[in-house]
This record gives sequence, structure tokens and C-alpha cells, in this order.
Amino acid sequence: MQQTLKSLAKQAKNRVKNGFWQTCQTDITHKMERAKEQGLNENEAGRYLKNKVSSALSGEKEDEFYLKVKEILTEEGEVSDAIGRLTDKAYYNSLSYEEKQRYTLSLSERYLRALERFRKECAFESLNERA
Repeated sequence: MQQTLKSLAKQAKNRVKNGFWQTCQTDITHKMERAKEQGLNENEAGRYLKNKVSSALSGEKEDEFYLKVKEILTEEGEVSDAIGRLTDKAYYNSLSYEEKQRYTLSLSERYLRALERFRKECAFESLNERA
């Protein structure tokens, strides 16, 4: 469903009229203060929270790869065979030796970025739990 410019403008106007942004700013400020109290970097927490609001408003969907990583980390924690679990076996078997090396390296880099994101989310999501 593609939204028209007119409907997007109407949604934005409703957010302003209903005080969405004031509430959002108050919430972010409060959570940033709590992040500081918990010893977290409040600027980083602020960026994380603002990006989360922007993603929600724009309707961004979660990355499938990240969701797989998140599932593994949530259910089992950090495992030694994470790259193997995330490897597309059929695709991997179709590659040459050099391509397999590049694929594994690329997968490893993506996993490390997803792991870092997961750790940040865990740290900053704790701000919601202790409200």
C-alpha cells in the first residue's frame, strides 16, 4: 500500500496536533537521563531512541539477517558456530574456493555488526523496563 503525499501530510499534521512530538521528546529526555544514571552513554542512547522512532514512523521492516542473529542470541546466547548457522548451505556449496572465503568473511562482518546492534538494543531496551 503506497501512501500519497496528501495522506502522509495528514498523518504528520495529526502527530503535531496530538502532541506526539512533545511526548516523544519528553520520553527520550527521560530515558537519556536514566541511561546516564545507569552509566550508559546518554548521547548514544539518544541517537538509538531517535532512530527507533524514525524507523517506526517510516515503516521500516527488520532485516531478515538481523532477525536470525537476534533469535540465536536470544535463545542460546553467543555460540561458537554462529557463522555456520547463518550460512546458506546451498548457495555456499555452489561457490568456488575464493568465493567461499569472501562469502564467509562478508557473513562474519555482518554478524559482528548485528551482534553490536543486539548488544546496544539490550542495553537501551532496559531503559523501557525500569520505567
